[in-house]
Parts: sequence; C-alpha cells; structure tokens
Amino acid sequence: MYAIVDIAGQQFKVEKDNKIFVNRLHAEEGASIVFNKVLLIDNEGAVKVGSPYVEGSVVKATVLEHLKGKKVIVFKMKRRKGYSKKNGHRQFLTQIKIEEIA
Repeated sequence: MYAIVDIAGQQFKVEKDNKIFVNRLHAEEGASIVFNKVLLIDNEGAVKVGSPYVEGSVVKATVLEHLKGKKVIVFKMKRRKGYSKKNGHRQFLTQIKIEEIA
C-alpha cells in the first residue's frame, strides 16, 4: 500500500515505515503530524484518485530530526571579463517517518 501526498508544496510517494526528507516543517522532534492532502492511494491494485484530494484519507508521520542537506555550490562566471563568483547553499530539511496510511 502506498500513497502520494502533498507535503509543503511537494508531492511524495510514501509507504508505511518509509523515512523521507522534506523541507523544514514547523514541528518539534518526536512530534506526530497528520497530512490530509492525499492525492492518490493504492491498496494492492485498488487505486483511489482524488479530485484534488481523496476524501477522508490521512497520512500520519513522526518527526525524527531537523538537519541540513548537502552543500550545493553555485558558481557564476563570465568569460574574458574577470568576473567569477562562488557561493554555497545548504537546504534546511526535516526527516520524517511514515507511521500510518488511513
């Protein structure tokens, strides 16, 4: 059984006991969260597609930790002009564990 859920503006395919990284959520570590924007549920071949969301379905998850992602290097350069600029970015992430799809 799996579901496609809208979490913080992004869509994720989740299954029970999955651990996924999402953009930083405003919740404490160890807190449980409920996502009710479920776009699709597949239960062993029985597919329910919402328009836009599946009525009465929720996905429950637990916040494991808040962390930073890997560093992404942003490098800009213009040829023959002597211009180059190097910058880095680390995205703030939250790791969650899917507890239940109902």
